[in-house]
Amino acid sequence: MSPYLAEVLGTAFLIVLGDGVVASVILNKSKGNLGGWMVITMGWAMAVFVGVYATGKYSGAHLNPAVTFAQALQGKFAWGQVPGYIAAQVAGAMLGALIVWLCYKQHFDETPDANTKLGVFCTIPAIRSNKYNFLTEFLATMVFILAICFITGPTAGIGSLDALPVALVVLAIGLSLGGPTGYAINPARDFGPRLMHFLLPIPGKRDSDWSYAWIPILGPLTGAAAAAFIFKYCLQ
Repeated sequence: MSPYLAEVLGTAFLIVLGDGVVASVILNKSKGNLGGWMVITMGWAMAVFVGVYATGKYSGAHLNPAVTFAQALQGKFAWGQVPGYIAAQVAGAMLGALIVWLCYKQHFDETPDANTKLGVFCTIPAIRSNKYNFLTEFLATMVFILAICFITGPTAGIGSLDALPVALVVLAIGLSLGGPTGYAINPARDFGPRLMHFLLPIPGKRDSDWSYAWIPILGPLTGAAAAAFIFKYCLQ
């Protein structure tokens, strides 16, 4: 399988199962409605596990521009492949969001609150503060990337055998640092579905909150850069 196709499929798995669990918990008349934060964080962890396990041997299972960026900064991944990987990740995230919308179309129709509908697709901060929201995404992603650096060691990506520990890291971050912003820690995970929210014919939807959208993009990328620097120059 082409590594770019693997990144599309792996990220689609990630969003189908991740945004899917959010839809199940927060949309009206879903059997999972009101399942709570533990269900959402467990669902996202399993989403990461499936995406990484399925595609690790084909692409290194980055599934996240922050991971790709950090690997390239450390010299473990070719810069020439970075744009293709990021494009594949965004495309996969859009595909995953489309599948979630199709599965939960009736539940979107039954849910009047526009913020809830947006929250299925992308992150919304619990308390809006650009400074603290950015800091949270920066630090949460720095922790995530540092953990991946220790898990993968000298390799250029995440292999299938790394799927479980990476999923557990995502679970831990969701439970510990996810409360303020919803822990995007992945620009593609937020931007691709946010774009689908903008494009899809969802009755009663609000704007896609583009004024906030830069935070789950730049926060994770700068956090990844900091983690790459710390790991390469301070911990090796």
